[in-house]
Formats: sequence, C-alpha cells, structure tokens
Amino acid sequence: MTKYIKISLEKRNVSCIARLLEVEAPKTCEAVWNALPQSGQVYHAKYARNEIYAMVPRFYKEPVGMENTTVTPIPGDICFFDFESGVLDKKFKEEKGIDDLPGVVDLAVFYGRNNLLINADIGFVPGNVFATIEENLEEFAKSCNDIWFSGAKGETLMYERYEK
Repeated sequence: MTKYIKISLEKRNVSCIARLLEVEAPKTCEAVWNALPQSGQVYHAKYARNEIYAMVPRFYKEPVGMENTTVTPIPGDICFFDFESGVLDKKFKEEKGIDDLPGVVDLAVFYGRNNLLINADIGFVPGNVFATIEENLEEFAKSCNDIWFSGAKGETLMYERYEK
C-alpha cells in the first residue's frame, strides 16, 4: 500500500501531500515513517536556492546511509540529510539551537527549479530523495517563497502521516 505524508507550514496554514518513494529509498522511508510526526522551526536555504527545511534530533536506530541521492533536486522532491555534529559550522549550530546534539536530521522540501546542494564549508551535499509532492505543490511553493521574502521566524514545518 502506498504511503503518504502531509507537510505543513503551520502559521501560514498551507499543506501539501507527498508520496513516499519506498522502492527507490526503502531505508529512508522506513526511518522517517516510523518517526512521524516530526516538526521544527522552518528555515530557508541560503545556497541551495528553492529549499525550506527543519532540523530535528536523529530519530533512527541504525544509520540510513545514502540511497536515491541527488545534488540537483527538482520541484517537489523531499530530501533527508544526516549531519554529524562536526560537519556543521559552530555558529550555524548555535543559531539553530542544535549545538548540543551529536548530529541532526535535516528534512527538506524543494519547491522550485535550479537547485544545487552545495555547502561553502564542505562542498557537495547529496540528499536522499525519499518522497515527492503530488498535491498542492504550487500553493505550497508560494508560501515557501514567502518565507524567503517575509521571514521564517515563528513558522513551524510539520511532517506527519497522511491517509488518502
């Protein structure tokens, strides 16, 4: 049976529905599905271009590893990144309130074209594409873009199970 997740920007009251890519990224899908719901302060990417994300404490027992990776996500891609504490810049971790964690999971939504996953400190950063948005991408993208222009302060990005 196909699994879906609902991704919401709570303050902006907008959601989209994404289908898990269980064939392409089975370990990532299982880890995320078993850990739902997940939420956190939303941020807009500085380098990747059209990306919003939330960083949450690691929620898996065994590392997921890399599967169905990309450095050029397309609109509607939902990606999983696993960062060791030492990979992230100290000031970045302090700003995000994650400086005391041994590592974090970054759950990201790509809402527009021409993305490139590169970090000035470490180079290319492949992400596991584990879901694809199938409903309401256009409306959700407008709110994502608004985060870029109006700010993310006080906005929560929520991932939860969804039954069709």
